[in-house]
Amino acid sequence: MIIKIDFQSEEALYIQLRNQIILGVATCMIQEGDALPSVRQLAEDIGINMHTVNKAYALLRQEGILTIDRRRGAIIALDRDKIQAKAEMKQQLRVLLAKACCKNISCQEVHDMVDEIYEEYGL
Repeated sequence: MIIKIDFQSEEALYIQLRNQIILGVATCMIQEGDALPSVRQLAEDIGINMHTVNKAYALLRQEGILTIDRRRGAIIALDRDKIQAKAEMKQQLRVLLAKACCKNISCQEVHDMVDEIYEEYGL
């Protein structure tokens, strides 16, 4: 698994790590059932604090992307609750689309971006 962290970014490191793991799942680089590195190992590998990795893992667990197993560690276990996932996505999209409206980004431009991104994931 290749994690790209931008230490110059204003985005929090734990959010960058979370996003990289989600992108890894979406692009099938990480599969359901795969074990992620331990908190300590991943922190060492990418040069960040263990608490930062722990925070990213906790957020992914809360979002239904992974589970924590005492023996196997962090395991990708996608949340099957589609209704809840759609409701959360709708709430996030509402804000993103409001930002798009503020920047005069058209509905067609948004659709084009969505189509482009879905193609990246082979959907």
